[in-house]
Amino acid sequence: MMTTRASLHLHVFAPALTGDDGRPLAAVEGMERALPGLRLAWRLSKAGRPIALPQRAAWLAETAAAGEFGLLCNGDESFPVTVTGRRESESDSPGGEPLLLVYAALPQDEPVVAAAVDMLENVAEGVRALWGTVAPSPVRQVIAAQTGPKSGGPERPPHGLPMLKLPWNIRSPKVPRYIGWINYWSATAAEAIGFPDPSRDAELLARARRTASGGWVVSLTEAPLDLDKPAHVEALRGAYERFPEIGGRAET
Repeated sequence: MMTTRASLHLHVFAPALTGDDGRPLAAVEGMERALPGLRLAWRLSKAGRPIALPQRAAWLAETAAAGEFGLLCNGDESFPVTVTGRRESESDSPGGEPLLLVYAALPQDEPVVAAAVDMLENVAEGVRALWGTVAPSPVRQVIAAQTGPKSGGPERPPHGLPMLKLPWNIRSPKVPRYIGWINYWSATAAEAIGFPDPSRDAELLARARRTASGGWVVSLTEAPLDLDKPAHVEALRGAYERFPEIGGRAET
C-alpha cells in the first residue's frame, strides 16, 4: 500500500500587494535562507512540469502587478517545495481589507522541520505580515473543520477544539484566525491577543523568540503538532483557551 508523504504548510497573511514592492522576492529568498540547498527558480507548466526561470525577480515583479505572485517550485519532484502569493479580496477578509496570502508546501522531513521556525520568521518579516502559521497537513484539516458555521447546521469540531469564525466575520485582519504548530504574531497581532503575559505565558515564552520588527515566533510544541498525541491536543486546547480573541471568539 502506498502512503501519502507528510507535508508542512506555511500560511502568512500580509497587507495586500498593489504592485511589485519587493515583498514577493523577499518571501522566496527568505525560504531559501532558512533551508540550505533550496532554490525556488522554476515555474510549473500547464502539465505540471517545472520550467526554469533564469529571470526570477523580473517574473515575480510581472506577476505581482495583479496583486499576487505566481507559483514557484524547486524543480525536484522527489522533494517538492512550492510557494505562491494569492490575493484575498475585501469580501473574503477580516475587516473588509484585502490581503496577501503567502502559501508554501514542503515535505515534513527532518531538514524542513529543523528550518521551519526560521522559514516562518523570514517569510513573515519579509512580507511585513500581520500573522502566520506553519502546520502539518492533518492540522490544516482540523482548522478547516473548526471554521464555521457550516452549511447544514452546526458541527462540533474534533478533539474538543473551539469553533472559529469565518474570516469575513472577524473584525480585524490583525486578529489571527487560528493557531498552528508554529505561529508568527506581528507586534500588532500580539497586542490584539494579549501576548505575552509573563505570568501566564511562561511555557509559550520558553519556545518563543522576538523578531526584528517586534513580533513573535511561538512554537506550540517542540515536535510538529500531532493531534493523535493527547499532550499535543491539550497544548492546542490550552492555547485557544489562553487566547479567546483568536478566531474572533471574543467578539460580540
